[in-house]
Amino acid sequence: MFVALEPRRLYRQVADQIRALIETGELIVGERLPAERELAERFGVSRPTVREALIVLEVEGLIQIRMGSGVYIARKPVAGPAVLPADDSDGPFEILQARCIVESAIAEEAARRTSPAGIARLDEFLAQMERSLNDHNRALAADRAFHTAVAGIIGNGALHHFMGLLSDRRMSPYFEKLASYFEGPHTWKLALEEHRVIRDAIAAGDPSAAREAMRRHLTLAQKRFSESFGEEPARED
Repeated sequence: MFVALEPRRLYRQVADQIRALIETGELIVGERLPAERELAERFGVSRPTVREALIVLEVEGLIQIRMGSGVYIARKPVAGPAVLPADDSDGPFEILQARCIVESAIAEEAARRTSPAGIARLDEFLAQMERSLNDHNRALAADRAFHTAVAGIIGNGALHHFMGLLSDRRMSPYFEKLASYFEGPHTWKLALEEHRVIRDAIAAGDPSAAREAMRRHLTLAQKRFSESFGEEPARED
């Protein structure tokens, strides 16, 4: 029923294959899909790839993710929600990986060009974030502002603009749906603490420490979004 896939925007291929099984009736309404781990093995892809595929299908209304229970086939909606075209929708883990690569280099360079004004801007957004831990939209805005302010320290307008565009990729319906399961006051607090480490390394003018702090922050963000939906059966020792 499931076929292993070749590399080429794999999460889209996984979503297409599951969608086809739903549309042909091989997967029926109310049926529970195998756990992520099993789907990854059947398709021959990573678990994050399966995670991205499931998020696409949930945004389309074809499945329902029930935390702690599993993923179920949903009733097909009469009219699906508006989503981005396939070629314009980067997967959440693609976005996080891209940010990790790009922003680590940006933090490194920012530490070489640190200034009191630049650090004051970082402190401003850290304070905003600390006041917004229980308000998702405000915390997200402060998070974006902090990351773009790191790029702003370098003083390159094109780079600052690019960083804003890259940050905004997380506003896709797929990223937002994934984040809805794993973001909250606790994770925003963790992000705030990680931001402070980045800030301190930049303020100290330590390029290698700044690069590592940013890399660690965005790697941990990927890990937070990779937590189980809670559908894995308990294993006997």
